[in-house]
Amino acid sequence: MKAIAQSEVQTTAPAKKARTAWWTPAGLLLLSAIPLIFGAVRLNELASGAEITTANARFFAAPAPVVIHIIAAALYALLGAFQFVSHFWKRGNGWHRRVGRLLVPVGLLVGFSGLWMTVFYPRTDTLLYLFRLFFGVGMVLSIILGFTSIRRRDILQHRAWMTRAYAIGLGAGTQVLTGIVGALILGKPNEFENALLMGSAWVINLAIAELFIRKWSLRQLRTA
Repeated sequence: MKAIAQSEVQTTAPAKKARTAWWTPAGLLLLSAIPLIFGAVRLNELASGAEITTANARFFAAPAPVVIHIIAAALYALLGAFQFVSHFWKRGNGWHRRVGRLLVPVGLLVGFSGLWMTVFYPRTDTLLYLFRLFFGVGMVLSIILGFTSIRRRDILQHRAWMTRAYAIGLGAGTQVLTGIVGALILGKPNEFENALLMGSAWVINLAIAELFIRKWSLRQLRTA
């Protein structure tokens, strides 16, 4: 009877762990869904020659950066979500390394195209402009530091910097949520309130990322 109970624990625990591991990419993909849909709508507008308005005139005037940004962000969000599945880190499984080599240039495209649009597209909100500059530069630097860390075989720092970069890159998904909460609480936000809501999304993502990074660091210390 005791052996049966032990067997049940041994078979149930790995299954539970596997289910838990897949919750992370599932949640990240769900968070990415709405901005990816908006991006697809924007690409369709540009491809079909939709009516030019004050809201989309800047995209028609210089479409290349926004097209690059949307396509690169889609790849970065979708493939990057599966980099958090521990099964793909196992020795002998080349997924993490192969996809990582693709995600570094793709992530840099996301960051640099976002910075280009921030700097060269017309702007009206100074605070939001500063937020986009700050977090855009932060994403690019995080990817570069993550890449240099893995070249030094510093896996923990590599994971930490790449997690921060992904958290910033996924800011658009969280901005949808903070925008909804802000609309429910404030009604229609003004420019200052909108900038704070969008900036808070990046802060929330980075705070959650730091919790995961701390958890991994403590786990490594316990293992050591």
